[in-house]
Amino acid sequence: MDDFVRNKLVEWGLSELVEKFKDEQIDAESLRVLDDREIDNLIPKAGPRVKFKNNLKLLKEEQNSNQETVNSVQQCEQEHEEAADVVQVLPSTSDTGKRKSDVQSNPSRLQSPAKQQRLSMPGFEESIILSDVKNTMTFVHARLNDQDKLSAFLKKKISDLEIDKRELVGVFGKTGAGKSSLINAIIKEKNLLPSGSVNACTSVMTKVEANTRSSKYEAEIEFITKEEWNDELWSFHQLLDNNENQEKEGDDDYRDAVEKLTALYGEEWKEKSSENLMENKYFKEIPEFLQSRRKILRCESANELSAQFVKYTRSESKQGEGNEGKKWFWPLVKCVTVRVPNNPFLQHVTLVDLPGNGDCNKSRDQMWKGIVGDCSTVWIVTEINRAASDKAAWGILESVSSLIGNGGECQQIHFICTKSDLVDDSDDLSSADIHDQIIKRNIQAKDGVRKEFNKRSKINKHFTDDSFKVFTVSSKEFLKGKHLSPEETEITKLQGFLQDLNDCHSETVNYVNGAYGILSLIEGARRRKEGVGKADDVCKVLEKNMTEQLDQVKKAVEKAIKDFEQCLTEGVKNSKTSEEKLKSFLDRDKQPSFFKTLEAVVRKDGMHKTKKGEHINLNTVLASCLTDSIDEKFRKTFPNDVKGGSFNGVISRFSLDTKSLIQKYQDVKLQLIFLQTEVQDETIQFVSSL
Repeated sequence: MDDFVRNKLVEWGLSELVEKFKDEQIDAESLRVLDDREIDNLIPKAGPRVKFKNNLKLLKEEQNSNQETVNSVQQCEQEHEEAADVVQVLPSTSDTGKRKSDVQSNPSRLQSPAKQQRLSMPGFEESIILSDVKNTMTFVHARLNDQDKLSAFLKKKISDLEIDKRELVGVFGKTGAGKSSLINAIIKEKNLLPSGSVNACTSVMTKVEANTRSSKYEAEIEFITKEEWNDELWSFHQLLDNNENQEKEGDDDYRDAVEKLTALYGEEWKEKSSENLMENKYFKEIPEFLQSRRKILRCESANELSAQFVKYTRSESKQGEGNEGKKWFWPLVKCVTVRVPNNPFLQHVTLVDLPGNGDCNKSRDQMWKGIVGDCSTVWIVTEINRAASDKAAWGILESVSSLIGNGGECQQIHFICTKSDLVDDSDDLSSADIHDQIIKRNIQAKDGVRKEFNKRSKINKHFTDDSFKVFTVSSKEFLKGKHLSPEETEITKLQGFLQDLNDCHSETVNYVNGAYGILSLIEGARRRKEGVGKADDVCKVLEKNMTEQLDQVKKAVEKAIKDFEQCLTEGVKNSKTSEEKLKSFLDRDKQPSFFKTLEAVVRKDGMHKTKKGEHINLNTVLASCLTDSIDEKFRKTFPNDVKGGSFNGVISRFSLDTKSLIQKYQDVKLQLIFLQTEVQDETIQFVSSL
C-alpha cells in the first residue's frame, strides 16, 4: 500500500479501511483496476462499499479526462526496475552482468522539469505522480549502500527531497480581538481553537497545519525544559520576596508571576519553596515534561481535541464555575502544533496564532522571533469598531516590523477588522438596513485603516502600499449568513488567499525536479566511460564560469559591506544620545519604581513588560540607533519583494551556463542536468536564508 491509496481513503472518509487495504497490498495501480467482485470482498458492509465505489468512479472519470498525465505516471511506475538496474551498476561495481536499461537506451524517458511543469496536474493526478516518484526514490534509496562517497551523497540528496518548506502566516492580535474564531471560520473548523471567554486568552504560540498522515485531529505539545522552569521559579520567588512590603497592584511582573504560579499550583505555591515546587508530584499529569518529550493528543473530532488541549494553551480566570482546583499547564508550554485532517487550506500552509509580541522566557522568545521572521504573511487582527485607533494593534505591527521587514520573509500584511456584523441598535432596524450599515461601516473602516497606515513611518518604511491590505470580516455571519453573503463577510477572500499560497507551493514539481536531477546523475555515473574524453574540457569551462560568477558575487558583497560600514559609523555617533530613548520606560526622575524596574529588566536579560502589557527589549532600544542607520540600505540589499534579489540580484542571476553546455557536450548531458538542478536548488536555499 502506498501513500496515494492511504491519502485517498482518508480523503473519502474511509480511514477505517486503511489497514484492510494495507493487508491486501492495494497500491495506486491496483486501486484503479479493482472490479466489483474484488470490491465486495474488500468491503463487506454496504454503506462504506457504496461510498467507495462512487468515489472510485469519479476518480476514474477524472483520470480518463487527463490521459496525457496518466500516461506519464504509468511511465514513471515502470522505472522502479530500471532504477534498481542503474543503482546496481554504480561506478563502484564491475561491468559484469550489466543489462542495458530502458533509461540508457531512451534517456528522454527522464522528462525534464520544464516539460513536467507543462503537464496538467490537477487533483488526483498530481497526487499519483508525487506518490509514484516518491516510491521510485524510496526504492532507489534502499538499494544504495554507504560504502562509497557517491552512494552516501545520493542517499542524502534523496532524503533531502522530503524536506517540504511550509508557508507561514502569523496571526497577531490582543485578547478578545477574535483570532481564534477567525481561524476556525477560515479553515471551516468551528470548534477547533477555544474561543468565546472574556476571561481567557491564548498564552502560548499555537500552530495550525494539515495532518497529512492520519484522519485524526492531533495536538503536539512542546514543553520548556525543567531547567528553564526551575530558573523561572527562582526568579519568581526573588520577585515576590522583594515585593512583600511594597505596592503590588501596578506591578505587571508581580501579576505575571502570580498568574503562572496559580495556574499550575493553585494556592499551594504560597507555602512552598522553588525547590519544593519542582517535585515530581506536581507533574503527574504531564510526565512528558519531566522526560523532556513532546506530548501527543489524538482525537476523532475537533471539539474533543479542543477540550483536551485548552489547558496547555490558555490562561483562564480561576473564578469561573467548574475551574476550582483545575490545573492549567500553559506556563510550561513552549509551543502547541494542532494538526487538522483533510483540510485543503492547510495543505502547504501553517497558521501561527502568536500571543502578544514576545515572551520573557528565553526559549519561547527565541522561537517567537524565529517564527515571526519566517512568516511570508502577517495578519493583524482587531475589532472593527476601533480598528484605525487601536493602539495595541498598531503597536504590535510596529514592534514586529523590523523582524518581518529587515531580513524576514514577509511580503504581505493583512490588517483584519473582525466582528463587522455588530451594529448598534440593530433590534430597531430591518435586515436590509443592517446589511447597508455593515457595508457602509466596512468601507469607512478600510479607509480609516489605510490613512493610519500612511501615517506610520515605522511600518510603511518596510512595506509598500501594495503589500498592505485591509479586510473587514465576520466569522459569525460567515457561519450563519443572517445579513451578509459569504463573499461580503470577506472570509472567502482570506480562504482564497490561503488557496493561492497552496497553489504557488508546488511540492510535486519541486520533488520531481530534484528526483530528475538525482536519477540523471546516477545514470550519468553508470555511463561515465562514454564521456571520459570530454570530462576535462567540461570541467575547465565550468571552473571558468564559476570563477566569473563568484567574482560578481564578491564585488557585490564587498560593496554592501563598505556601504554598511559607512552607515554604522553614523549610527555610532547617534548612539551617544540613546539614553533619551530609555526614558520612555526607564526615567529616573519621573519613576518612583525606577530601581525596581531596572532590577527586573537586568534579571530578565533586558526584557520588560510595561503596565499596558507591552513587551520591550532594552537591548533592542539601546541598539536602535545602529539598526536605524542601516535600515534603508538593508532593505535595498535584502529586499522582501520576491521579484527583486539580494545584492541587486547578483545571486539570483548566478549560473554556470549548463544549458548551453548540455547542447555542446551531449556525452555528459546527464551529469550537467544534475548540476543544473543543484545550482537552482542551492541558489533558492541561499537566497531564502539571507
